[in-house]
Amino acid sequence: MVTLDKIYHAAFVLKDVARKTDLIAAPRLCTKNQIFLKTENLQVTGSFKLRGAYYKISQLSEEQKSKGIIACSAGNHAQGVALAATRSGIRSVVCMPDGAPISKVEATKRLGAKVELVKGVYDDAYNYACKLQEETGATFIHPFNDDEVIAGQGTIGLEILDQLPDVDAVVVPVGGGGLISGVAFALKSLNPQIKVYGVQTTGAPSMAQSLHHGKVESLSSASTFADGIAVKTPGDITFSMAQKYVDDVVTVTDDEVAAAILALMENQKLVAEGAGAVAVAAAMFDKLPLEDKKVVCLVSGGNIDVNILSRVITRGLLMSGRNVTLSIGLVDKPGQLEEVSSIISRCGGNVVNVHYDHSETDTAINSCILTLALETRDFEQIAQIKTALTQAGFQLL
Repeated sequence: MVTLDKIYHAAFVLKDVARKTDLIAAPRLCTKNQIFLKTENLQVTGSFKLRGAYYKISQLSEEQKSKGIIACSAGNHAQGVALAATRSGIRSVVCMPDGAPISKVEATKRLGAKVELVKGVYDDAYNYACKLQEETGATFIHPFNDDEVIAGQGTIGLEILDQLPDVDAVVVPVGGGGLISGVAFALKSLNPQIKVYGVQTTGAPSMAQSLHHGKVESLSSASTFADGIAVKTPGDITFSMAQKYVDDVVTVTDDEVAAAILALMENQKLVAEGAGAVAVAAAMFDKLPLEDKKVVCLVSGGNIDVNILSRVITRGLLMSGRNVTLSIGLVDKPGQLEEVSSIISRCGGNVVNVHYDHSETDTAINSCILTLALETRDFEQIAQIKTALTQAGFQLL
């Protein structure tokens, strides 16, 4: 069982291993409440997962250590296991889904683990890891459904209370549930008045669906770029703890997560991965009753794949009204583009791409469609530009 004593013991074990990450105010992310960020993205391995993995491995017997370690992970638990095992002189094998970010795979290898890539998502890697464990007799380190792992993650709750004693609510990313189970248990044990909320993506709402239906349920698929929380089935231990200690679990879209990643970069100079930004997305897009509250959003990890970062930023710009594409029907005659550009310029927009299309079959022969990509300030400015163009007689498509 997870106990408060075990969480305090984990904090003692981790004091020279895991950073006590900063809790920083983030007033520009949301004006309706006081937002603070628990920056686990700045943890030693770029994620909170080091805490649970290291504490679990520290509690193994010498016989268990001698058999080696096997684990499964979408990437962050993998790095925590690899670091802890290597420091302890233990052989480690980590099974990861083949779609895991290359940066996480390579980081796991650098930390000393052997990586086995498995076709599919986290749950497929888990099934393969269980098979290997049976064949080799190695000690399995579960990423979330384990008392010691949960206790290790619970040390974050102790730190939050130490850093912000009068916190009203804590918002936590949820995949399999290990993080929120530990954090919620620690917080509720010391102050039952604190609200603890979980956040998943709409493409992988396994814990949210299970809690709302009152039983552990498995998704047929998990589709989200937030790979760290793409889990099809929550753990039985974590589900039970979430039922008891978590106030609610809500979902956000991938587009909302992208907007949160962009906001964290611009306003806080913090890089978060998809899973790490879901709590911020929930606060930004009013998914929870947080008005006039002191709220801690847990930024659980920062190991985003740079190969998709530009796409995430582009999507975030669209979601926040910073980019827009307009299509305008024009009579193809001199001066039209100049007039359109002049209107956009007066409204403060910036044209970054222009495309003419004369090939539409259901338009007049002497007409064309002008498509413009614009950089804008916000949705209010976009509306202003559209109104000005319409008033000037241009037809927006």
